[in-house]
Amino acid sequence: MAKIKLTKNELKVQKDNLKMYRRYLPTLTLKKQQLQAEIRSIEAKAKEVRSQRERLEAEFGKWIAVFSEKEAFPEGVVTVSNIRRGRGNIAGVDIPTYQGADFSRGDYDLYKTPLWVDIAADCMERAMALDLEAQVLDEQVRLLEAELRSTSQRVNLFEKVKIPEAEKNIKKISVYMADQQVSAVVRSKISKRKIALRDLTAEGEEVYSL
Repeated sequence: MAKIKLTKNELKVQKDNLKMYRRYLPTLTLKKQQLQAEIRSIEAKAKEVRSQRERLEAEFGKWIAVFSEKEAFPEGVVTVSNIRRGRGNIAGVDIPTYQGADFSRGDYDLYKTPLWVDIAADCMERAMALDLEAQVLDEQVRLLEAELRSTSQRVNLFEKVKIPEAEKNIKKISVYMADQQVSAVVRSKISKRKIALRDLTAEGEEVYSL
């Protein structure tokens, strides 16, 4: 802890600091709680999106099963041509939002390719869209967790360092100033007593000389 001046001005500085810390701490604590709640909500949403992806795979299992068979399912038949993203804000944090995606279909021989390929391609688009949405949700969580760490550090700094430090400094300065005031009173009384004794002695000497 840095050395402080034991003065009235420093006492005022420390009291102002303490007032500021106590004013901002509830706001930071509320922000921390909001971030925690939002992260849990987004994580739950991401989990649901991935569950939808799993259900889609189960529903179209017979189509998904052939995705890796290049001869049966043409490679690159479905590609992402554009990802539409927006911007949002949660607790002062700018985050990306998923607005959808555009897909392109590769060229393949309609005569040589099985009819189910079109159905499987539709399924793949939906699965890829869910994957993209989950990725954006993961990015939201990452950004909010970074802000949560920063906010938590500030809360801990105020609670465990700044507020106790200011309170300790105020007490130290107040005790010192009180001691100084007592010392000043004592010195004043001693000084007055000395003056009184000196005057009394002077009067005595004057009487004796007469």
